[in-house]
Amino acid sequence: MTRILVVDDERQILRALQLKLRSEGYDVDTAATGEEALVAAAARVPDAVILDLVLPDRSGTEVCRELREWTAVPILVLSAVGDEAEKIAALDAGADDYVTKPFSMDELLARLRAALRRSQPSREPVLELGELRLDLEKRLVTVAGSAVSLTPTEYDLLRLLAQNEGKLMTHPAILRAVWGPAYREESNYLHVYVSHLRRKIEPDPARPRYILTEPGVGYRLVAS
Repeated sequence: MTRILVVDDERQILRALQLKLRSEGYDVDTAATGEEALVAAAARVPDAVILDLVLPDRSGTEVCRELREWTAVPILVLSAVGDEAEKIAALDAGADDYVTKPFSMDELLARLRAALRRSQPSREPVLELGELRLDLEKRLVTVAGSAVSLTPTEYDLLRLLAQNEGKLMTHPAILRAVWGPAYREESNYLHVYVSHLRRKIEPDPARPRYILTEPGVGYRLVAS
């Protein structure tokens, strides 16, 4: 049974998440502080962690960083509206995704399932995301069966987003992966390439359905 560690100091949220996750067939451990979370994770290694960023004894970002020293399990952080800087810090510390409070339980479960899927190694040479299809061996991209011509950099950017389907990728993480560490602060550079990609793969670039913007944070590619 898939084990989820839920960390939140608000008892009502902790209880609600515990009940919902158990009803969905997950085994659930809970913790109300950062220290309890680290002890619980070491005692019974979870398959994923749902982690509030605001805890009474330390920040969720610190907990995330400590977990990442020894485990690669998916970590979803819960954050309050407007905490963009803290969200980015958590993602840079190793979190896989975030959900903003107050959140929809269905959205949280969908993000959790996506994170668990990504944690399973895949050797599939072809990625299919709705009508968007990437053949990784041939470096071919099609949308609704029609070939799309991309530059090498555009392809590398799309491949990175597609291989992390559903995951929020921060601007620095994308820039480091596609262009290298020297470009990690060049967000405007990234915006230009995302705009190019949208014009080539989106039915309506002004209202994208594949490459979604998380304002001030990064981008997320979703299967339409």
